[in-house]
Amino acid sequence: MLSEIIEKSRKIVIKIGSHTISDDDGSVNKEILSNIVEQVNDLISAGKQVIIVSSGAGICGISAINKWSRKEDINYKQALCAIGQVELMNAYKNLFAVHDIHVAQMLLTREDFSDRIRTLNIRNTLFTLVDEGVVTIVNENDSVSVDEIKIGDNDTLAALTANLWNADLLILMSDIDGVYDKNPKDHSNADLIEEVYDIDGLLEEIDVAGKTPFGTGGIVTKIAAARRVNEYGIPMVLTNGKKENILKKLKDGTAKATIFFGR
Repeated sequence: MLSEIIEKSRKIVIKIGSHTISDDDGSVNKEILSNIVEQVNDLISAGKQVIIVSSGAGICGISAINKWSRKEDINYKQALCAIGQVELMNAYKNLFAVHDIHVAQMLLTREDFSDRIRTLNIRNTLFTLVDEGVVTIVNENDSVSVDEIKIGDNDTLAALTANLWNADLLILMSDIDGVYDKNPKDHSNADLIEEVYDIDGLLEEIDVAGKTPFGTGGIVTKIAAARRVNEYGIPMVLTNGKKENILKKLKDGTAKATIFFGR
């Protein structure tokens, strides 16, 4: 089923989490990022259109100036994101350039999705870039976002983007294979749930606690993102982006993930 959905989907949004592309010390894992870009290129070569929602500005900022100790200072964190966004986009630019693909950047806040004119402009820009073969890298505008205009996490941003673009599929890349009945990092007997049709029922059965040091969301935000896109009939896949060639393996049925089905 998962392989078939990926095969049939033409418009795909891929969300790449901070913890997907970072090592334990908070530095960017360039090998993983390069492999993800190669897989996106394969999707495009197969006739698919792809938009990327990418976290990582914060860790790129930290890597660039080698500081982390003041991470709780909001102004410092926003400054790190301003530095890191340049580093992140430069990495994507160079990696996609190997495949002769141009990239574009869109930095958004919650206000952009609540104002009808702004939303229309975002949609028109996305369609124009995609139609011209440009891979758009979407991120929250962390350097200016405060509570009043903050989306909060890129799982939500990815869902909003998928709905706005009328995507066929949303893929969330994390550092786990999918949704388990309990935290697999704490329980060796945790079971992967491969198909989800009832999100409310799922939430009653699983342990949803915990998040990683370099990410703003845990499993709760990912399930909430699935609910958002499922309401529009868009399926969502949660998979382990750290695994080499994971999209290829999902497509040929040699890897497992969790898929949430749209109604």
